[in-house]
Amino acid sequence: MLLTPIGAVLAISFVVYNILKVRGYSEGTNEVKAISAKIRRGANAFIKRQYTVVAWFFAVMLVVLCAMSFFGFLTWFVPFAFITGGFFSGLSGFVGMKVATMANSRTATASQSSLNKGLRVAFSAGSVMGFTVVGLGLLDLAVWYYLLHYVFKLGIADVTAAMLTFGMGASCMALFARVGGGVFTKAADVGADLVGKVEAGIPEDDPRNPAVIADNVGDNVGDVAGMGADLYESYVGSIVASCALGVAAFPQFNNTPGNPAVTIPMAMAGIGVIVTIIGSFLIRTKENATQKALLAALRRGTNFSSIAIAIAAFPLVWFMLGQEHIGIYGAILSGLVAGVGISFFTEYYTSDNYKPTRELADSTKTGSATLIIGGLSLGMLSTAIPLLLVCASILVSFFVSGGAGDAALGLYGIGISAVGMLSTLGLTLANDSYGPVADNAGGIAEMAKLDPEVRRRTDALDSLGNTTAAVGKGFAIGAGALTALALIAAYVDRIEALVADGLEKGLEWARNFDLNLSITSPTVLVGIFIGSMLPFLFTAMTMKSVGRAAQAIVVEVRRQFREITGLMEGKADADYEACVDLCTRSALREMILPTLLAIAAPIVSGLILGPNGVIGLLIGCTASGFMMAIMTANSGGAWDNAKKYIEAGNHGGKGSDSHKAAVVGDTVGDPLKDTCGPSIDILLKLSSMVSIVFAGLVLAFHLF
Repeated sequence: MLLTPIGAVLAISFVVYNILKVRGYSEGTNEVKAISAKIRRGANAFIKRQYTVVAWFFAVMLVVLCAMSFFGFLTWFVPFAFITGGFFSGLSGFVGMKVATMANSRTATASQSSLNKGLRVAFSAGSVMGFTVVGLGLLDLAVWYYLLHYVFKLGIADVTAAMLTFGMGASCMALFARVGGGVFTKAADVGADLVGKVEAGIPEDDPRNPAVIADNVGDNVGDVAGMGADLYESYVGSIVASCALGVAAFPQFNNTPGNPAVTIPMAMAGIGVIVTIIGSFLIRTKENATQKALLAALRRGTNFSSIAIAIAAFPLVWFMLGQEHIGIYGAILSGLVAGVGISFFTEYYTSDNYKPTRELADSTKTGSATLIIGGLSLGMLSTAIPLLLVCASILVSFFVSGGAGDAALGLYGIGISAVGMLSTLGLTLANDSYGPVADNAGGIAEMAKLDPEVRRRTDALDSLGNTTAAVGKGFAIGAGALTALALIAAYVDRIEALVADGLEKGLEWARNFDLNLSITSPTVLVGIFIGSMLPFLFTAMTMKSVGRAAQAIVVEVRRQFREITGLMEGKADADYEACVDLCTRSALREMILPTLLAIAAPIVSGLILGPNGVIGLLIGCTASGFMMAIMTANSGGAWDNAKKYIEAGNHGGKGSDSHKAAVVGDTVGDPLKDTCGPSIDILLKLSSMVSIVFAGLVLAFHLF
């Protein structure tokens, strides 16, 4: 168990090392510094206003959870665990965003020297995000585990039940950050592209475009802060779900301090920190490297970390659970293999190094309509292999762990496979988070009129960042599906434990309750249908939110082009703050309803349909949500890289008819890949977390 706090300390120490490393690079010219400062001010203003709104929500939820604790539905630890989960999730995103906005000017300046130096600065900034998530996640886990188990002397089942609730806090914060940041960044991006690139015919990141600063701000608040909060939630969610399932799978250890089935997921996360820190030092490249060479450089560190985890996990399982349970090691391997497989096939379908995206770029020759058709079909097709990989991982994990003889062991195996998949998260998230830094650096290079070679280098890093971002989203969605399944199993265990406790107390609702998971049960069937609908309704709400916000930006940018004399000639300055403020107000308004839907749906359904209906809802939501998340993320990623492929000089290059069609496709894909897809991933887990926390209330007051 010491590996968990050790891992937390190492991760946070590595974060400090990388912050100091980034600060040591030159910020560049005064003009570069001034542009970076505008982006930083916009990002800080948005985060301050967003976190103020979220703080009010958490205050209301704290009152609700305290009331439930007062009436005996929860322990008094739950409300405070909820708050710490949300706090650390938000803090992860905040730290990552602060460093990203500090690193953008330094990356642009470093790219004046070499591609490798630019990569090192951007990747160091991305590493801050990656290792902040794992460091704070492990710190939160370790503090609550030691506090509940050794200070308050709670039984291990009560410890894991309480720890699940800080996963709910993390999920709520993650959804606010993802939806709010996603609406901001995509509204600015779509508005800037439609008016600037399509209507006005000016380059991307041209300082004459009033939305250009808002676009660069959005990269930080959506793709860095939002992604950080998102992956923090996935990380701690997979660990606490596995811990809870370990209590049911290994009851023989429940009366001994430090149940090994509970500590193994946390110990694996600690080992993951060590090997990913080593792996991060293996990432470097040569000047004028191709996209394949850049991808190979990033894969070098990730592959090393995966292999090292596979080696280290064997003695961990052998000595903690014994030879008779070595099948758990097979479950860990299945999660690692599935994660690597999902990453590769996400890259295959979204990178312009491969056939699918290049064929999508070819479709622009006949216009935007054929491009849209091709992108939708690509996204739908790309769901097949990740689904099969997850299914294979579920079956392998269940049966090698002993699920044929004891279902609890098999479910624990599924949970631990998700932990295996996420054990290299520090490096995976670093690969993802460096992309927005490189994107910002390219914008700064354009606005500051640096040498065209600098923009060429930052574009190479940005294009790679699009691919790694798509890979990161695919990875997170795959891990999210496994985690959601583990949480469903944890919910069933929680219901059974509450019923047993109610029977001991002689409560009437406990005597009358029947856990019926048969597919012929009408409440289960209705729950499945409602759950299957939720990702579609949620996606519609988030896409419409981006559309409304983008329309406002389009109107504002057109107004400035029309009314500011000399703007198009470069003789007057655009009003960047107006677009930043407009995006901020739109994002804060639009993020509330989708988040409330995710929280209210399992509670309302539970009060009407009961726990059986909730289980159906969670199954339906996970099944349809996984498909929707993969499809939207990959369609959007492919449209984006098809545009980048054309901008590199193919099919007529920038300004051609193919390029104009590709810009339209990219604007359609923007909300899909950066708002809807990643947010659905959180929806799956938040629904399960909310169901677990409100299980006692639902059991006592459901109608059917």
